[in-house]
Amino acid sequence: MLFEPFVARSLRLANRAVMAPMTRSRAVDGNTPDALMAEYYGQRASAGLIVTEGTSPSPNGLGYPRIPGLFNEVQLRGWQLVTDAVHAQGGKIVVQLMHTGRVTQIANLPPGAEVVGPAAATCPGEMFTDANGMQPHTTPRAMTEADIAHAVGEFAQAARLAMQAGFDGVELHAANGYLIEQFLNPLVNTRTDAYGGSIAGRNRFALEVAGAAAQDIGADKVGIRLSPYGVFNGTGAFPEVDAQYLSLVRELSTLGLLYVHQLDHSAMGAPPVPPALKAQLRGAFKGAYILAGGFDAASAEKALTEGQADLIAFGRPFLANPDLLARMRSGATLNAPEMGTFYTPGAKGYTDYPAMAA
Repeated sequence: MLFEPFVARSLRLANRAVMAPMTRSRAVDGNTPDALMAEYYGQRASAGLIVTEGTSPSPNGLGYPRIPGLFNEVQLRGWQLVTDAVHAQGGKIVVQLMHTGRVTQIANLPPGAEVVGPAAATCPGEMFTDANGMQPHTTPRAMTEADIAHAVGEFAQAARLAMQAGFDGVELHAANGYLIEQFLNPLVNTRTDAYGGSIAGRNRFALEVAGAAAQDIGADKVGIRLSPYGVFNGTGAFPEVDAQYLSLVRELSTLGLLYVHQLDHSAMGAPPVPPALKAQLRGAFKGAYILAGGFDAASAEKALTEGQADLIAFGRPFLANPDLLARMRSGATLNAPEMGTFYTPGAKGYTDYPAMAA
């Protein structure tokens, strides 16, 4: 089934393999995509769907060095290079909108930007900066309701810019401990107002962002990535986690979103998402359902055949194998990823992974 076409609302996909979003830190000039990034994504256009690396809708969300943004005209034009390259190869691509929130070091932000989050609690650990190496995360300012409304508007504006840049849709990054998940998780969100304190309160920001994007570009062009039971960036499971995510996904389904992209970090040592919850979330959502987390060709085929998902996302295999689908079809050996070049500028470990000989 992996190599069969699939139709997901507004998208007609050549196969059921998704290239997962992966930060690569190559947007070296003004957080703007360039010809090298266009080459990278164009090389991987045989994926049924590409989800770009996390892309900030706001200057405040540029928490990592050299990650791309989508909040101005220059960045829009840079992304047009990418979408043109992918579409020229017959591929489909959506942009992942990622606001890092408190997962930020102020040295990585442009002048005038600030670190914000649902509460004034510092993210544990450190963040790399180009200027000073590893540094502690910066303590965020707790967002006011006006700040929250502004952030919702930034996501909506980025969704509109994505359509102008030629993307086939957007994915809202509500996983891995970034801003949307910071509101979802009570270990981070200690608010007692309308944006915290209960399942409905913690879900509110995510639903407002999804609703605003859906209103502006159409719900059939909006997906969302979730990571219940994830532990990145000071998150983790909590007593109401199953009930909260089930409630969230039911409401996202009511909005008519394109897909839910559910991430399981157990392949990287985190607790697994219980199979029962995965099945409940899939049953609660009426659009396409993507599973991600440690899949190879065999386990992907098994998950699809058993109806666990409609699409399967692959991360590092796509990073190191621009022709991943061809290699999987033929049973060829995969290139191994070079971890030392995951986040370094330039072509090495980026566009120089070899394809199979013709």
